[in-house]
Amino acid sequence: MGPADFATAAGRFVVGLTGGIGSGKSTAADLFVQFGAGLVDTDAIAHRLTGPGGDAMQAILAAFGPGAARPDGGLDRDWMRQRAFAEPAERARLEAILHPMIRAAAGHELDRNAAPYCLLAVPLLTPGGGYRERMDRILVVDCSRERQIDRVIQRSKLSREQVMAIIAVQATREQRLAMADDVIDNDGAASALRPQVELLHQKYLRLALSKRTAASLGQPDG
Repeated sequence: MGPADFATAAGRFVVGLTGGIGSGKSTAADLFVQFGAGLVDTDAIAHRLTGPGGDAMQAILAAFGPGAARPDGGLDRDWMRQRAFAEPAERARLEAILHPMIRAAAGHELDRNAAPYCLLAVPLLTPGGGYRERMDRILVVDCSRERQIDRVIQRSKLSREQVMAIIAVQATREQRLAMADDVIDNDGAASALRPQVELLHQKYLRLALSKRTAASLGQPDG
């Protein structure tokens, strides 16, 4: 499934949600859902595809061998992380398997979602990644690199060096902000997140209504 097959359905308003590891994008997404937004999470789709019996596992095992799987048949993420971050060609090979499958599943979920608008959470959103065509706006959850590192270390067993390696293969903070239509500042206290989400939720409801109205009248939105 290519970018052309991922076009936005008429009248459906989609907000691309992204942010670096440890930025707090999952917490922000949960708050949007509490307010009534829909959510399609490409990370969750990837975990489903690479879990025991997941649709991607046969192709992954064919490409990487039996060492890629845990005893239960799901992807051995530690094993794959070591290979993918050590060798860009290996990471590209994994992405070539997973990304088309994730895009296809995300497209189906978006089309089935009945919420007033939907968040499409894409951690590694890039201009050429095949998702931008589906998005009406891009929302970036932003924080400093040190805050990212601290949060990931606190919630995981990864070392600082391992976290830095993950950050190094993601889009830079500057690249994310350059593509943003909206930004949530999540560098401070957790209590500062909810009011920012609520303001944006109200904004997206208005924009979504405008798009649906334009679509029903056969007019271009925006």
